[in-house]
Amino acid sequence: MKKLILIAVTGLGILSCTSQKAVKNMTDLPKDWKHTTNIYEVNVRQYTKEGTFRAFEKEMPRLKSMGVKTLWFMPITPIAQQNKKGSLGSPYAASDYTSINPEFGTLNDFKHMVNEAHRLGFKVIIDWVANHTGWDHIWTKTHPDFYLKDPDGKFHIASGMDDIIELDYKNQEMRLAMIDAMKYWVKETNIDGFRCDLASWVEVDFWQQARPEVEKVKPLFWLGEFDELESPEYGKVFDASYSWKWMHKSADYYKKNEPLSELTDLLRKYSAIGDSSMRAWFTTNHDENSWNGTEYEKYGVITKPMAVFSATWNGVPLLYSGQELPNMKRLEFFEKDVIKWSNVYQNADFYKILLNLKSSNPALRGGDSNVTTYLLNTTANDKILAYIRKNGNDEVLVVLNMSKDPVNFSIEDEHLSGSFKNVFEKTKRDFSNGKDFNFKPGDYVVFEK
Repeated sequence: MKKLILIAVTGLGILSCTSQKAVKNMTDLPKDWKHTTNIYEVNVRQYTKEGTFRAFEKEMPRLKSMGVKTLWFMPITPIAQQNKKGSLGSPYAASDYTSINPEFGTLNDFKHMVNEAHRLGFKVIIDWVANHTGWDHIWTKTHPDFYLKDPDGKFHIASGMDDIIELDYKNQEMRLAMIDAMKYWVKETNIDGFRCDLASWVEVDFWQQARPEVEKVKPLFWLGEFDELESPEYGKVFDASYSWKWMHKSADYYKKNEPLSELTDLLRKYSAIGDSSMRAWFTTNHDENSWNGTEYEKYGVITKPMAVFSATWNGVPLLYSGQELPNMKRLEFFEKDVIKWSNVYQNADFYKILLNLKSSNPALRGGDSNVTTYLLNTTANDKILAYIRKNGNDEVLVVLNMSKDPVNFSIEDEHLSGSFKNVFEKTKRDFSNGKDFNFKPGDYVVFEK
């Protein structure tokens, strides 16, 4: 029997829902690390001049120092050559599900990197592209019946992407072959999970079938590329999902000067999903950077406040290669276009503070019904996003200037009281002596009790 989910709203304040295992599903988060982790997306091709696993391996100690916990590698499988895009093709157009892209190195190179990542304390997940393959995938020759066909008998091209063709999930043999391919990587390389590309383009019952089968090898972390507000049934299978609606709405908010209330209303809807699954929050990723612009093009002066939000709201923070620089350019997708690294990682300390706080403070645990999140009332609710997250005696207060203007304001909310430490400035503040703030554009503060 489902238990009632409670949302308590007072003014702007919102009590984050506690699902109390409202739905019996497959996302019980058996490993505690899933509640405190963050995810760093690795674009191997553009990360180094060499563009290999071995070259990236040298960067891992730096990322460990920055507080990164989980490394997500974009597809590591070989790229189909027929109808490929550009000179190198898309990593999302596979030619074989159980081989390594020679552009990145060998299988032994990947194993070595995974072993080293585990030694350093990382978890490793790989991109899994289940919806489609490239035109000359090995299955097109050995099992053409695995694919959807058009009335003329030709392979069915994926919507809007003519370098890939779609698989037929009515074919039970294909499903079993896909599951075996996923098992291969867990058994052979000891990865810790999957980021599932276009997860909601694949029938949900496949994921319901695949997860328990693959996890016969070991428990895994499953991140799905879908928005749970649009595809709630997928949330019962995956540990975490994308927050596409938030990403698009927040970009529109900044560019089109939409009211901040539209963002807070959307957060209430996400909170209503409950804690049996998590959302991944991000300001950029490989798709956004290449096709829609850098985070700075999208968010301008509120880029850092948006990053603080991603690291502190209920869920899991997701970063993309180069954000620690910061990366100010759109990376080519089908060509070699190395990130312009320097010896100065201007945002590394910024992310280190946020990621370590996320990992260490119980009030920031994602997908934990012991944590309550309150949106706070301020005298500038049209410009300021303020919230506090509580877990027992642990509290984290976040205040963000989401406007393009300087703002003088006060927090007028009973949920905020007592003395806190500013995690960036290492100063203390007792809010019993006042809750006034004077923010410039782009300002943010994070306090912990």
